[in-house]
Order: sequence, then structure tokens, then C-alpha cells
Amino acid sequence: MHKIIFDTDPGIDDAMALLFLHRHPQIDLIGVTTVFGNAPIDLTTRNALFLKQEWGIAAPVAQGAGVTFDQSRPEGHWPTFIHGENGLGDIHIPERIDAQADARPAWQFIIDTVRAQPGKVTLVAVGRMTNLALALKADPDFAALVKEVVVMGGAFGLNGNVSPAAEANIHGDPEAADLVFTAPWRVTVVGLDVTLKTVMTSGFLAEMAAAGGAAVQLLSHISQFYIDFYRRRVGDGMVVHDSCACVYVVAPELFATRSGPVRVVCGGIADGQTIQKPDGRVFPPGHWDGHPSQSVCVDVQAERVLEVIRAAIVEGRAA
Repeated sequence: MHKIIFDTDPGIDDAMALLFLHRHPQIDLIGVTTVFGNAPIDLTTRNALFLKQEWGIAAPVAQGAGVTFDQSRPEGHWPTFIHGENGLGDIHIPERIDAQADARPAWQFIIDTVRAQPGKVTLVAVGRMTNLALALKADPDFAALVKEVVVMGGAFGLNGNVSPAAEANIHGDPEAADLVFTAPWRVTVVGLDVTLKTVMTSGFLAEMAAAGGAAVQLLSHISQFYIDFYRRRVGDGMVVHDSCACVYVVAPELFATRSGPVRVVCGGIADGQTIQKPDGRVFPPGHWDGHPSQSVCVDVQAERVLEVIRAAIVEGRAA
């Protein structure tokens, strides 16, 4: 079993990833931590609690950061044209949600949970990495106790999606991402190089909803706004960014990776750009020296990834 803390900013594709983690038989979802990104922190936390309630998720939800790690950074715009005004495709969400958040801030929840189960907890971060950076700042030594960190973010062999240089999650808090990539733990980065190849068609989702019952029908309802956004970009369907990172945990053989230290550009016209120095390449001394080698996904078996998602969400089985 993979013990997972899911660090997320729900978010439509976050919702699919959450249901995947909840239903996959090889995953023990032991915590959900929220961060700002696809919506403000009050909405992403409300959305996580709503999905916890609707889907019967036992894992506690802890509210996390609402501003960037470097608080002098100016606040950006919320991507309402992608995720809707409420972050979940503008579906109706009741004003009253019975589920309550954990009393601890997300960074403290992460530290406490990892220290209680040293070497056993994987952190899957699919939004801005502010909570992970705050945990590292508060307790640098806890990094050695984390089994693995899997990140959805970055772009290495292609352009970003919020600028020619940067992917949205990294661009939203570059200083946090750079700290996470250079910390002494094992990181795998699942970025646009593979997620943009993994497109779930509307028909594929409709078949899942027809076979999967009320939970998957709610997911389909949430996802229609996202499909409309992607119609002008990929045709019929949607890119399942965050679920790709979750699939990596249980089926890493579906991804090709490259190793080497990773740094993030913080400032300037390339703000948020992710750059890896591949292992085995020789360069003059520079800013990548002395940092741990991390794994970056560079290719994916997209159809098999979609089957892993379908099998878990619809049938509760490993593909």
C-alpha cells in the first residue's frame, strides 16, 4: 500500500485525481492538504471538504497556504475561465458542508503525519508547492523521513502553459518549487511533457460515468466546464494533468524519466521556468551543482494511463 498525502488546489482535474486516490486499492489516502491556486484558499478548502463529504473520504483535510512562500510576490489572477468561479466548474455546492478541516495548518499536518510514519509517506503535490516549502522551512530534517515526493508541474522539453517559459503550478510560486526540488528527498516531476499527451475524451468520461454510479456522475458533471475550456485546445476531451501524477505512484513503468538536478527560475521574463541539468552532461560550475538528482518524466504511455484511471475510478481495481 502507498500511504499518500495529497496536496491539492481543487480544481477540476484535482477532483478526478482525488477520486482516483480514494478508490485505488493500492493507495491509502491518509491526508488531503489544500493550497491556493485554481481558486483562493477558502474555496479550494471548501471544495476539498465538499468532495470528502460527497465521496465518503475518510482522510482528514487540512487547510494550507493562501499566499506565496515569498509573500512579497504580487498576487496573480484566479483561472476562473478554466475551473469556473467556484473552482469546481460552477456546479451547485451547498452552503452548509458538515465535514470540518483539521485544526492544524497544512505544513504542520504534513510534518506530523510523516514523523509518525517515517519512510512510509509519499507526498503527491498537484498545485503550488507552498505547503511543502513551508514544511521544509519549519522542519528541514523531516525531508529525510519522506518516502517520495511526486509533483505535477513544470515543462522541460516544450513551452509552458501560462508563459512561453513556465507551467502554471510552478509559475504560481517559483521560490517554493525551487526549494522543493533542491531539498534532500526524492522528487519525481510529472510535467507538461507527459500530461499534454494524456487526453481523456468526453466519450471516455461519459462511459465512465455511465458505469461508475453517482460518484463518477458527479465527477463528470464537474468536468464539463473543463472539457469546454479544452475544446479549443485539444479538440474533444480534457488533459488529466493531476491524475497523471497519481498514476505515476502506482504505475511508474508507464513513464519514461530522465535524472538530474532541477532548478526554477525566480524572476524575470522566464519566471517559473523549470530547467534540469541531465546527469552525465558536463557544464562549467553553476547553480545546479551540489543539489540532488531528481527524476523528470519525459514520455508516457498515455492510453495505458487512461486505463489505470478508469479501472480505479469505475471499478475500484488496479489495471
